[in-house]
Amino acid sequence: MEEFNNNTGNMKKKWSGKKTKAGKHAKKTAVIVGAVVVAGLFATDCTYQIQEQEQAVLSTFGVPKAVTETGLHFKLPLIQKVHKVNTTIQGFPIGYNQQSNEVVEDEGLMITSDYNFIDVDFFVEYRITEPVKYLYTSQQPEEILKSISQSCIRTVIASYTVDDVLTTGKSEIQAKIKEMIMDKMEEQDVGIQLVNITIQDSEPPTQEVMKAFKAVETAKQGKETAVNNANKYRNEKLPEAEAQADQIVQDAEAQKQVRINEAEAEVARFNAMYEEYVKNPTVTKLRMFYETMEDVLPGMKIVIDNGDGTQKVLPLDSFIGEEAEKEAQEQLAEQNVQLQNSAEGTGTLQGGEAQ
Repeated sequence: MEEFNNNTGNMKKKWSGKKTKAGKHAKKTAVIVGAVVVAGLFATDCTYQIQEQEQAVLSTFGVPKAVTETGLHFKLPLIQKVHKVNTTIQGFPIGYNQQSNEVVEDEGLMITSDYNFIDVDFFVEYRITEPVKYLYTSQQPEEILKSISQSCIRTVIASYTVDDVLTTGKSEIQAKIKEMIMDKMEEQDVGIQLVNITIQDSEPPTQEVMKAFKAVETAKQGKETAVNNANKYRNEKLPEAEAQADQIVQDAEAQKQVRINEAEAEVARFNAMYEEYVKNPTVTKLRMFYETMEDVLPGMKIVIDNGDGTQKVLPLDSFIGEEAEKEAQEQLAEQNVQLQNSAEGTGTLQGGEAQ
């Protein structure tokens, strides 16, 4: 028994010594592995890379700081944390699904100032300008931008008629919406800047309404065509009418001047005749009578009346020759002279009696 106990004790001593040595070796291995792991973590977590169109926020014990320079940067592992932010222009749709291109009625259906419903699709473009505010001011800054955009869109659309939204007022509507969104985003100050907002499409909400609007647009185009044709016809005819009016006025002016000249000539002739009449009234009367008779009866024929009521027209021209006709004219001229002399004698006698 004593020998057995001695052998057992010796074996325990041997095994206890071996166990102590193995435990020390395991601890050393664990320490070495832990040190390698920690060194690897420190080596991989002490640097970070910033690409172009990218910024970072470096937080030290919760205190953020923006890092805007691109390239390789260092940080303290387990103490500093890095959050990278994409600063390129991004966007989201309003009124439709960008992937399936389906209409989202809750976003796109709106009412205009003339109480018509209309479906308008927008696309909003934005950019992150202040990464610190973007990460720490709000949990969902994009949703804030989307909510503000929808509010501004409905406010502006409600102030325009449906015709303006569908046709000529799109540019003005976009400008007003953009200005309103930018003002409200400055008030929120969440680190996002609106770049642009555009109307992708605008149409009535149902097929029947779309047909009615198309008919209205067709009528408007027909009206514009008719107005253009009328203006074209007016522009063609108006110069012709103005030219004719000018010609008529010029002809009237010419006729007026002719009449004035004739009237002045008549007045001058009458004044000259009156001067002669004042000098020799009887002779002037006879001369005027003969001149008038010559004008009135240029082709006078001789008519002989024997007094018994029977008139005979003698075609003396056929019986007498030109010489006889000349003699008759000379006799007529002599008679005229005699009449003038007698008229002058009568005037002389009247003058003597008057004296």
